[in-house]
Amino acid sequence: MINLVQNEMIKLVRKKRLLVVTIIMAVLISMFTYAQFRESERVQERLGTTDWRTTLQQQIIDIQNRLSGSQISDEWRKQLEIRVSQQQYYLDHDINPAEPGAPTFVRGFIENSIQLLLPLMIMIVAADLVSSEHSTGTVKILLTRPVQRWKILLSKYLTLVLSVSFLLLMFGILSYVISGIVFGFKGWNAPVLTGFTVEAGELNTAGTHLIPQWQYILMEFGLAWFVSLVVGTLSFMLSVLIRSTAAGMGVMLACLISGTILSSMVSSWESAKYLFMINLRMSDYLQGMAPPIEGMSLGFSLSVLAIWAAAALVISFVSFTKKDVY
Repeated sequence: MINLVQNEMIKLVRKKRLLVVTIIMAVLISMFTYAQFRESERVQERLGTTDWRTTLQQQIIDIQNRLSGSQISDEWRKQLEIRVSQQQYYLDHDINPAEPGAPTFVRGFIENSIQLLLPLMIMIVAADLVSSEHSTGTVKILLTRPVQRWKILLSKYLTLVLSVSFLLLMFGILSYVISGIVFGFKGWNAPVLTGFTVEAGELNTAGTHLIPQWQYILMEFGLAWFVSLVVGTLSFMLSVLIRSTAAGMGVMLACLISGTILSSMVSSWESAKYLFMINLRMSDYLQGMAPPIEGMSLGFSLSVLAIWAAAALVISFVSFTKKDVY
């Protein structure tokens, strides 16, 4: 099995998919770092101060002004009200929610990437692990080896797991190094509040507690790794079922984009909470944001995604071991 996995990793590296995805991540992280730097400069010029309390108070006022408008949906109004309550809680307890430094950038970037950007990067690698063997005609040579089919497919899946882990590691390193050049590298021990819960549309702070930022970031990366692996597993299944890499990537891309859109529209469609793409934004539970559908929780989303991944693996192995190759 080790030799099979090694062979698959060599093929993956030769395709330069990992290199391309790493370069894409570096470019995007650089763009977002510059954008955040410019935004912080704009806020500083507008307020005339770098004091985080003044900035946070202005953010609260801006959101309250938006809430006073009549052209705002009930779902978005609820989200904004929860955000105001959280920001006021930070202000009342004299805790800066955005301590300057690279760790804070990493924390925010992973929160905004977990639903779409990271899954897209993983999909690029996972979508052709099997389908590429058909397009290049090497699948027949692969299956003539004196190795059972399930072992061949397992080696490819283990390669996927290693690739997901590598890309998450590179994501963390690149975001920390690139943003650190601009914002500085301090802030790992900055206090972060977690434990917020939303009950009946109201923010509950009973279980709120402080943890160091490094611990919060580790929790976020753990959830991001799980989400990325689930998306990679589903893309892997499509790679087995669909011979065309482009078609498989198109199906997964449509699912991910539709999930981003549906997350803000499905509050009254209760059955939608069983769709995998509605459960991808796992970091929201750490922040204490309201779930897309009432009744969803961290444990619920973990279970739903685990079931989707398990089903995808079963389908992949059954299909690969049973179907004819021609």
